[in-house]
Amino acid sequence: MAEQAYTVASDSETTGEDKPTSAYPELAIGIDIGTSQCSIAFWNGSEVQLLKNSRNQKMMRSYVTFKDEIPSGGVSGHLSHEDEMLSGSAVFNMKRLIGRADTDPVVHSSKTLPFLVQTLNIGVRPFIAALVNNVWRSTTPEEVLAVFLVELRTMAELQLKRVVRNVVLTIPVSFSRFQLTRIERACAMAGLHVLRLMPEPTSVALLYAQQQQQLIHDNMGSGSEKLALIFNMGAGYCDVCVTATAGGVSQIKALSGTVVGGEDILQNVMRHLLPSLDNLISSHGLSEIKSMALLRIATQDAIHKLSSQDGVGVEVDLKNALKINRVLTRAEFEEINREVFGKCENLVRQCMNDAKVHVGDISDVILVGGCSYIPKIRSLVLGLCNKEEPYIGMNPLEAAVCGAALEGAVASGVSDSAGTLDLLTIQATPLSLGVCADGNEFVPIIHRNTTVPARKELIFTTAHENQTETLIAVYEGEGSRVEENHLLGYFKLIGIPPAPKGSPEISICMDIDASNVLRVFAGILMPGVRQPVHPYLEVKMPTVDDGHGWCAEALMKMYGSTLELHTTRKKMP
Repeated sequence: MAEQAYTVASDSETTGEDKPTSAYPELAIGIDIGTSQCSIAFWNGSEVQLLKNSRNQKMMRSYVTFKDEIPSGGVSGHLSHEDEMLSGSAVFNMKRLIGRADTDPVVHSSKTLPFLVQTLNIGVRPFIAALVNNVWRSTTPEEVLAVFLVELRTMAELQLKRVVRNVVLTIPVSFSRFQLTRIERACAMAGLHVLRLMPEPTSVALLYAQQQQQLIHDNMGSGSEKLALIFNMGAGYCDVCVTATAGGVSQIKALSGTVVGGEDILQNVMRHLLPSLDNLISSHGLSEIKSMALLRIATQDAIHKLSSQDGVGVEVDLKNALKINRVLTRAEFEEINREVFGKCENLVRQCMNDAKVHVGDISDVILVGGCSYIPKIRSLVLGLCNKEEPYIGMNPLEAAVCGAALEGAVASGVSDSAGTLDLLTIQATPLSLGVCADGNEFVPIIHRNTTVPARKELIFTTAHENQTETLIAVYEGEGSRVEENHLLGYFKLIGIPPAPKGSPEISICMDIDASNVLRVFAGILMPGVRQPVHPYLEVKMPTVDDGHGWCAEALMKMYGSTLELHTTRKKMP
């Protein structure tokens, strides 16, 4: 029997008696689009409830297939993910690729995927294509996510019997603001309005705060502040958070994250099993795609089994005279991925150091994400926190989406008599924000883990005699040099009165509001004059678009050395 197609009437088509009713018509839903899996949840009036697709699945594969030019997502697709990978028509892992230039190492590592990923290495968007009827059909990460979001939205509207407009999405900590704009663009393409983009561990922290609040209520106690370390590692990203929770309020003390996850572990094992993998990648014919997909499926199966076994047999015929028949041990697996585990350890140490907490201060260790089931990951994080067991109050695969659904209810203004939604999350900036100055140095104005909303100002000055304009380039990241960070945008500040270098004061102020919108203000002050020379210039960031391969050298060629792509911090007495 054919699966029922989802159909939703628009606002203009839904009138009179046909118009669906709901207790919370504007209630935002929560969506967690992971690199490999996704889920959707909502507040049903008393608790968070996860929606299931027509195959009774809460967790759905995050992929889109292109067949006869008609894309369909993993929400309502009939065939298995494995079958579609073999055909080259499935596109996935878009969360790793969205908002990245073709010079990014993450993009180059994605060339092992069983579809086409090509780069020109000039700082533009990579070329991504699916194989449709033996012809490459190009697409973009935003389009793939939009197709998937349309299916999720349609599924939600069908089950909730109301139009869904607002959404809270979870995102990795390490996402740049440029990547956030691409997520928002994909949502807009799907007809969704983003109320919040929540870092995944922040979403988990909100769920933890609600659980602690409920526990205090049940025990009729006042409760005291509890510190928890949240470790979230999925297929694409690894995030760590330290949160202080008391009375339904969760304050994010520190965040850290990087692009490392199950996909890196998978690729390391694939290369170990097949050292000649790069030769297979160089040609993207149908036979090579099938071979890469077969190797990928066999490796995934082996990694899953190693979570409960000390060794597993790997037997796969890749065709083209390539066969693998060997045993992979857990010790061998851990040695192959020693660098990945080392990065995880560094993230935990960095987060605890940034939060200024000691191991003995941590009450609970919360492990979430698919990689939290890997024994080495569990023992590593628990060992660093001196704990024997992790917190068991939430499902590791559902925690992020449940927190997003809670935030959706809170942001929608929903309240309940029991006080279950009396929640507040005090967020922090995951990355530093600053400008290019002193040559090509990155000078932070708002440092990472600053509580949001935030407003910070620094005074700079001119670098040349009689300099009348300058270029202000805004970056995001933690590198000491601008090329190590994300360029968010740039603008000229003109009208500087001619004066000796070091005399004019250039005030640069950065403001992040409660909605996480970044604005940069710049103005010119002269010695002995209280008012700025001109009204402050206000620019909303980011301003760069898909040609975001801009770098300091490109800006120098464009504007010339006379403009100086840097300013010099004014030495304050």
